[in-house]
Amino acid sequence: MQAFAALLERLVLTPSRNAKLALICDYLRHAPDPSRGWALAAITGDLDIPSVKPAAIRELVAGRVDPVLFNLSYDYVGDLAETVSLIWPKRPGANRSPDLNEVVETLLDSTKAQGLKLVEGWLDALDSTGRWALLKLTTGGLRVGVSARLARQAAADFGKVDVAEIEELWHGMAPPYLDLFAWLEGRGPKPVSGALAPFRPPMLAHPLLSKSERSDPDALDPTRVTPDQFAAEWKWDGVRVQLSSEGGVRRLYTRNGDDISKAFPDLLEAADFSASIDGELLVRTDEGGVASFNELQQRLNRKTVSPKQMADRPAMLRAYDLLLDNGEDLRPTPFRDRRKRLERFVVSLENDRIDLSPLVPFADATELEDLRRHPPTREIEGLMLKRWDAPYLAGRPAGLWYKWKRDPHLIDAVLMYAQRGHGKRSSFYSDFTFGVWRATEAGDELAPVGKAYFGFTDEELVQLDKYVRDNTIERFGPVRSVTANRQEGLVLEVAFEGIQRSPRHKSGVAMRFPRIHRIRWDKPARDADRMETLEAMLAN
Repeated sequence: MQAFAALLERLVLTPSRNAKLALICDYLRHAPDPSRGWALAAITGDLDIPSVKPAAIRELVAGRVDPVLFNLSYDYVGDLAETVSLIWPKRPGANRSPDLNEVVETLLDSTKAQGLKLVEGWLDALDSTGRWALLKLTTGGLRVGVSARLARQAAADFGKVDVAEIEELWHGMAPPYLDLFAWLEGRGPKPVSGALAPFRPPMLAHPLLSKSERSDPDALDPTRVTPDQFAAEWKWDGVRVQLSSEGGVRRLYTRNGDDISKAFPDLLEAADFSASIDGELLVRTDEGGVASFNELQQRLNRKTVSPKQMADRPAMLRAYDLLLDNGEDLRPTPFRDRRKRLERFVVSLENDRIDLSPLVPFADATELEDLRRHPPTREIEGLMLKRWDAPYLAGRPAGLWYKWKRDPHLIDAVLMYAQRGHGKRSSFYSDFTFGVWRATEAGDELAPVGKAYFGFTDEELVQLDKYVRDNTIERFGPVRSVTANRQEGLVLEVAFEGIQRSPRHKSGVAMRFPRIHRIRWDKPARDADRMETLEAMLAN
């Protein structure tokens, strides 16, 4: 357990992607079976321990620590596992640190009451880092800056194999992955996945940037894009997915390989074929068009979905590519040929839940630029450019696919509230709520219109954190309200991809991917944008 705790701590404190990969590889090399398999499952999010939940941990710590002291500490630290690990008063007599394998396998066989009692004993036996790792492990959500894809890449690096091989095996395996590690270490054959309709690693695109924005001088310049080399498609504002159907098994995956089938049974019902389609998950409007991303969000991350939810927000797939057709792997063939197969395939389905992403004809780069800037609907984020001769390759191969997004919207807003972050940001105020001016009978007031927690540098984070601490006027649990009026306040230039009406938000609007573009230390709060600016964006 202590080795796993040390790994998590170092991952939190290590910003470099390559350094994180090296840390995980080193752990997999030295940790024994089955502990390393449980560790990999925890990092990828594929380990669920139902006997221990955050609410139970709160009850447990309430029996050891004064509740007022705990609440004050939790407010300051901002992370449950970190707070409990630091404040936990050990009882004498517990001195044996458990193995990771012991922790996981015992808890998986325990009831909630038994699990909580076990955790209490282990908290007494571990040091503060071990307690933190134990609580992160048992309650889920490690937040150590490692994606599931990165963890699988580390396993591939450890075994010196292509990560695509692991990706295609992953959904047919279960932790602690003994057969997988035997293969990676050369002690056994490559596992044979028995899973039907497996996930196939997607092909990803590079951003297409103007010459002034490119850090790589050899990158493709937009002015050199020609229709004889590249096909153009609209980049729809939904969720990139893979719909696979094989041998009666139907699954829907995100681009990261997460199985979201349970949230979209209506789309799975339409998968009456033997194939694997790459496309965009969208919600269809009553008129047959594409609804805003906000509508799709109402159906994401659900374990079950009601008939009313499916009727109100019917799911659809806009097909981009055909990866497998009746057992034939089309990925090695050029995009031009796959596109023809896809067109015939979609027509043969005769199903209004699956349609074809149309190609966008263009004569030259100038016309393409105009199309990017002025798409026909606001549910389009920009353009996708694909070489006609490109095979479908896992990962982000150079020179084959590009995404050319439209320019983001920008507004000046006033910082209103701040909350601590998680992981390595748990000591900083890094989640910021901002607002714009709105006229009321009592005069102008700020209306919150969004929340952002990225877009700034580490140096700017320190500056923002200090501003929040120096200008706090009220506290609401973990949230701090800062000075924000016409005379005083910090203006943030906020970039976002789109905006739509939302009855769930007090202001009536919701932004798509808001992030802090610039800190306007120079601008008075009274000169920030008004709600009328956002209303005009909605109208356009």
